[in-house]
Amino acid sequence: MSRNRTHDGGGPSQRQLRVGELIRRALSEVLARGDVHDPDLNRMSITVGEVRTSPDLKIATAYVLPLGGRGQEDVLKLLARNKAELRRQVASRLALKFAPELRFQLDETFDRLDDTRRMFEQDAVRRDIEE
Repeated sequence: MSRNRTHDGGGPSQRQLRVGELIRRALSEVLARGDVHDPDLNRMSITVGEVRTSPDLKIATAYVLPLGGRGQEDVLKLLARNKAELRRQVASRLALKFAPELRFQLDETFDRLDDTRRMFEQDAVRRDIEE
């Protein structure tokens, strides 16, 4: 049995999901309030779509996207540059035994939704669905 799966092999545990959501909310609040001492980061509006945690809760991967989708690489660099302070800020808002290491990746959910929408608009796909 894999350590990062629930007993039925169906994905992250309830604990991972709960802690991930708590971290997402705290991180979103820190970024929205501009609590980080980096004016470049504070100038950006960043959406935190999801946070996934490792099974031991020591690593949290935040899926982020700048508002409007522009400056994605800049956002990742700024977040990486400030990850120690972000980790402290998030930890101060949560009552966790360990402050997780924060990692950042671009949230590609919206791109996948657009691709799926375009696929469903194709004539051949619509014919198959309607039959």
